[in-house]
Amino acid sequence: MALYSIGDLARRTGLTVKTIRFYSDRGIVPPTDRSPTGYRLYDLDAVARLELVRTLRDLGVDLPTIRRVVAREVSLPEVAAAHAEALAVQIRTLRLRRAVLTAVARRGSSPEEMDLMHKLARLSEDERRRLVDDFLEAAFDGLDTVPGFAGIMRSMTPELPDDPSPEQVEAWVELAELAQDPGFRAAVRRILARHAAERGEADAPPRPDPAALARDHARPALTAGLAPRAPEADSVVAAVAAAYARDLGLPDDPALRRRLLDRLEEADDPRRDHYLELLAVINGWPSPEPLSPALGWFTEALRARLG
Repeated sequence: MALYSIGDLARRTGLTVKTIRFYSDRGIVPPTDRSPTGYRLYDLDAVARLELVRTLRDLGVDLPTIRRVVAREVSLPEVAAAHAEALAVQIRTLRLRRAVLTAVARRGSSPEEMDLMHKLARLSEDERRRLVDDFLEAAFDGLDTVPGFAGIMRSMTPELPDDPSPEQVEAWVELAELAQDPGFRAAVRRILARHAAERGEADAPPRPDPAALARDHARPALTAGLAPRAPEADSVVAAVAAAYARDLGLPDDPALRRRLLDRLEEADDPRRDHYLELLAVINGWPSPEPLSPALGWFTEALRARLG
């Protein structure tokens, strides 16, 4: 069996004599034998071990783990899988930090804003989920069994990706702050509770949101430059009121129109549009069509006709 000195191993592997001696002293690549004068000698297996050690060190594996690998106390695939996952976590962390810093630079954030942004952005997936669940549970408490409401809840759930862009980080921070706003929570709860109550009264399958219905009818009039109080706006108001009355199984009278106005004024909250815009950025969805300004146009038109 051919044996090699440390110098021979250094020439074969490209490692320094000092490095090989270091690994040898720690039992990672022990000598096969010694020369009559006491010098360490190694066989071809030592060459293979050194190549493996160098590769694992280049990949960031620590020496205690390498020792266990070469001693066959743990398999190489197990070590590779564990370190691959660890590296994936580090990569996600670095990408998130880069996104936060890019967002801070773009926003011109103060130190306090940067600290808040970093804290909210670096929450674990479980912590983000708890924050969102807390908001949704407050909004949907007792309503999750209403037909169709589970889908609405899912549609309001943000999912920050593992590799977010600076825009997604910025949107997530804003949405997290908004979701913790007691006033916004109460407003969302009122809208949902009113919608659930009307569904029960009508005992009907899912129907369009009155606010979206009003927006869609008002959009052409707004685009055409029609004034809300112009006589030509009568037909727009009548069409929405008739559809709302039909959905509820009630007559289209002043009482119903006042009820509709209450619903629309409640829904015409810029924070609702902003939440949905931020949600779309975080989830990578197309930008939603806002309720305003078409909803504002319609509520003014309806209010004018109620006197």
